[in-house]
Amino acid sequence: MPETHPRSVAVTPRVMGRMRLASQGLLNGGFTSVPDAVRWMTAMQAQDLGSALWAVGQRVPGSAASDVRGAIDAGTVVRSWPMRGTLHLLAPEDLRWILGITSERLMNMVAGRHRELGITADDISHCRDIALKTIETIRTAEGGRGATREQLFAAFEEAGQVTKAQRGIHLIGSLCQRAWLVQGPMAGTNGKVGVQQLFVAFDEWIKDSRDLDRQEGIAELLFRYVRSHGPATVKDFAWWSQVPLAEARRGLASVQDRLVELPFGGTSYWLSPETAALLDDGVPGSRTLLALPGFDEFLLGYQDRSLVLAPEHADLVVPGKNGVFKRIIVAGGEVVGTWARTGNGKAPGVVPEPFSGELGPAAERSFRAQGRAYLKFMAG
Repeated sequence: MPETHPRSVAVTPRVMGRMRLASQGLLNGGFTSVPDAVRWMTAMQAQDLGSALWAVGQRVPGSAASDVRGAIDAGTVVRSWPMRGTLHLLAPEDLRWILGITSERLMNMVAGRHRELGITADDISHCRDIALKTIETIRTAEGGRGATREQLFAAFEEAGQVTKAQRGIHLIGSLCQRAWLVQGPMAGTNGKVGVQQLFVAFDEWIKDSRDLDRQEGIAELLFRYVRSHGPATVKDFAWWSQVPLAEARRGLASVQDRLVELPFGGTSYWLSPETAALLDDGVPGSRTLLALPGFDEFLLGYQDRSLVLAPEHADLVVPGKNGVFKRIIVAGGEVVGTWARTGNGKAPGVVPEPFSGELGPAAERSFRAQGRAYLKFMAG
């Protein structure tokens, strides 16, 4: 049976939020390297690369944006579509087995769109051969490290595969879902955040992959999610991973003896024993203020975000429910506002946008320190 932590400490939403900060490496020093932080988090949403860089930076004290780009460039961190059809940062050895769990459901979800676009299984196989041949030609004949999306599109078109109307994007996505292609090194050498990545052959870029069957993999994925995101519910995990809830519950049953159950608000939350132990002496971070990026796992990584973000403020973080998350200010485990970058490359700055209208003097000083750290990180 799982351990149930005694209610010796008054557990509030803010305490739950601070425990999540601790689980995610946002308190008490974080991690010593970029790959270590990404591996601990298992998957960090990264469709906006600039936000993903700072998400890692907040968890690796003393790092710079160039360190995260360098890890991507070296292949010690990969950026791909492991779940929810959205880009994430992952450890390279984790990508294949996670795709083995998630890709079939995603491909079923886009099957209707593929029929509209006239994409068949034969087309995908054809494009695999074209893509791998194009990448190999660029590598051997031109000394390149991979192919840009435009180069793959051109090769597809030359072979009679139409790429207009998002057909090309869906073809490349299908090749990545089947672990034939993966995004590899950064294109260009100017180090700008917006530079795209090259596509490379999966087996050439990721030579060592873990091998887990579906049941074992779901249990592993759930355990690592709870360890890095807890306190969280099984429904949070099912949403985050897109693993069907019934399978998620079976996965929980196989690992719950290594986790702690914390009842709160009529719901069972799960967390690691290490995070639960913080309740014994008081959860740290009550005075910690963080300027986190948009799409950070602290907020986005849960189906139910109401523990840390008051529902009446949700539209201020995701205006119009358009799926675009603004940068957030987190104080004491609670989202208390958003923030924005101002100025241009020569004179950048940051400005807080608190829900209450203003930050107190101490919070203002903390935010300014966070702003300086952010600008230094992004410039590095």
